[in-house]
Amino acid sequence: MFALFIGTCAYSQINKWQDLYKVKKKDTIFGIAKKYGLTIPDLMNANPEMKEAGYELKKGDTLFIPYISKAVVPASVSKKGQTPVKMDVKFRTVKVGIMLPLHNVDRDGKRMVEYYRGFLLACEDMKAEGLSIDVHAWNVPIDADIRQTLLQQGAKDCDVIFGPLYTPQVKALGDFCKTYDIKMVIPFSITGDEVGSNAHIYQVYQSASNLNNDAIKAYFERFPNHHPVFVDCNDTVSKKGVFTFGLRNQLEQKGIKYSITNLKSSEQMFSKAFSRTQPNVVILNSGRSPALNVAFAKLSSLLISYPQIKVSLFGYTEWLMFTKNNLDNFNKFDTYIPTTFYYNPLSPRVKQLEERYRKAFHQDMQYALPRFAITGYDQAQFFLQGLHKYGKNFSGARDLTVSTPVQTSYNFVKEGEGGYQNSNFELIHYKTDNSIESITY
Repeated sequence: MFALFIGTCAYSQINKWQDLYKVKKKDTIFGIAKKYGLTIPDLMNANPEMKEAGYELKKGDTLFIPYISKAVVPASVSKKGQTPVKMDVKFRTVKVGIMLPLHNVDRDGKRMVEYYRGFLLACEDMKAEGLSIDVHAWNVPIDADIRQTLLQQGAKDCDVIFGPLYTPQVKALGDFCKTYDIKMVIPFSITGDEVGSNAHIYQVYQSASNLNNDAIKAYFERFPNHHPVFVDCNDTVSKKGVFTFGLRNQLEQKGIKYSITNLKSSEQMFSKAFSRTQPNVVILNSGRSPALNVAFAKLSSLLISYPQIKVSLFGYTEWLMFTKNNLDNFNKFDTYIPTTFYYNPLSPRVKQLEERYRKAFHQDMQYALPRFAITGYDQAQFFLQGLHKYGKNFSGARDLTVSTPVQTSYNFVKEGEGGYQNSNFELIHYKTDNSIESITY
């Protein structure tokens, strides 16, 4: 009776389902659904146990494969005279385009090749997790007419295109992405305001004025009761005066007194700039290493003579390049560095990714901040994971984040009726207890 019952059930299920599938070792739910032209909800409805909390696909499991619902069309739906409608990307393979100078001719090309390699390492990791990704790359150098690239096969089928690197190519690619409903990620610095008028654009780069404004806001939030000490570093090529002038202007508007001193001042004159009753925050007008080294020496001497003085240091993104040689000093002086990214050479994840890159491509990543390969890795993870989870509704806002960055976080904000501008900003705080924290705004 028991055997007959099993046989009867199996017969009825075979009539109901198009196939019975035995799960293999590296199978994923997404991959099995894709194999049969199904959506993930279709497969889960046919196998209700998948909806239970803690469910895991295991080798040897048997899954019922339903017939494709007539209500779901696996490719595209269109009526005569209408543009085909793509199935939402979260139910199928994510099609990616890379349109950057991918060559070995100059510095731009070498950097973008490294970015692309990091991007591919991320895709490798995501595919291992079950995501289906199809990447198509085009070499688009500075003198290329990108409109010719856009005529090539596969361009209009992309869900997202990363590029271009050069400002003159932005509008043509932006118009193309608008026509074919493709998300366009501009991964590096450009000029112009296409993001303000094209809803398909995601602009990663932030202007220097925006970063200065964010840094000034962060300063007032972190140091409401500190005495500001501005130090002239005698750096004739520094451009940090824009920041220090803006900060001093707002301090004056708020009625907050500050001091000004010079790295060449005597120790006695230097010490007079510091409060004995309030904690002090030191702001240099240079982001260069020589000035920073002299400042460390002056501050160390100050604290030997006046150990009761409390000092914090408010710096610049460039200082992250000096971490290896100045980590102890950063911690000693309670240093805050405003930035849009954080490359931590001591991080296990950074070390692991750098080793993978070295083994895969037989060379080290270029010495640059941020690291180009890690930038490619983080951007691939952020956007492709987002598209896979949220489909076309993925806006890039922080609350929709689905990946943990190695180097760079992103937070895209809608620009009026236009596209999305990255607004991520953070302070890297080197604490006196020798720990490091990232404070995200």
